[in-house]
Amino acid sequence: MMMTTRSLSCAIVVVVFIVEFVAAIWFPPPPPPPPQPQLLARDPMDDTPGAVGTTASLSLRLGQALFSSASLLFMTVGVEFYSYTAFCFLVTIMGLVIPWSCTLAMVDMYSIFVGCPLRLPGVVIIVVVGDWILSILSLAAACSTAGVIDLLLRIGSTYCSPKFCGRYQLSAGMAFLSWFLTAASSLFNLWLVAS
Repeated sequence: MMMTTRSLSCAIVVVVFIVEFVAAIWFPPPPPPPPQPQLLARDPMDDTPGAVGTTASLSLRLGQALFSSASLLFMTVGVEFYSYTAFCFLVTIMGLVIPWSCTLAMVDMYSIFVGCPLRLPGVVIIVVVGDWILSILSLAAACSTAGVIDLLLRIGSTYCSPKFCGRYQLSAGMAFLSWFLTAASSLFNLWLVAS
């Protein structure tokens, strides 16, 4: 018997169906990939200026590190600062502010490089509390240093030569600038926690 074209095409369809069925049983399709966690789209209008992970925060941190280092250098290089407790307190606090600011500046650089700001509430609260404590301590150190310098200038040049008193004044001024930037950073991050 001769096969007609119609019966031949039906036979081909049946063979193709059987081959696909057997292939589907022996070689099942791969499972779908697991769902990837969705990163929230970064809305530039949603960024709090100065919050952790922004360029404003990076500039605040670099300013803090710069002014704290300048205050520390003006106080310690070539000057006998250890004669006064307020000066020792300033050196100690600036010695704490510098690594804190540099560490958070590196976190900011990483966040900016990756493009994902740090929005974990626990981490932001630690940053706020650390900034708040260092802000209060640096304000206390700057004020006590300024008070001692004022007292030394009123007493006369027997206790403080004009060269050293000028350096002490520069150190206190840099400490006040560092305090201002630390307080601003703390307030910006507190704003982020509240929102």
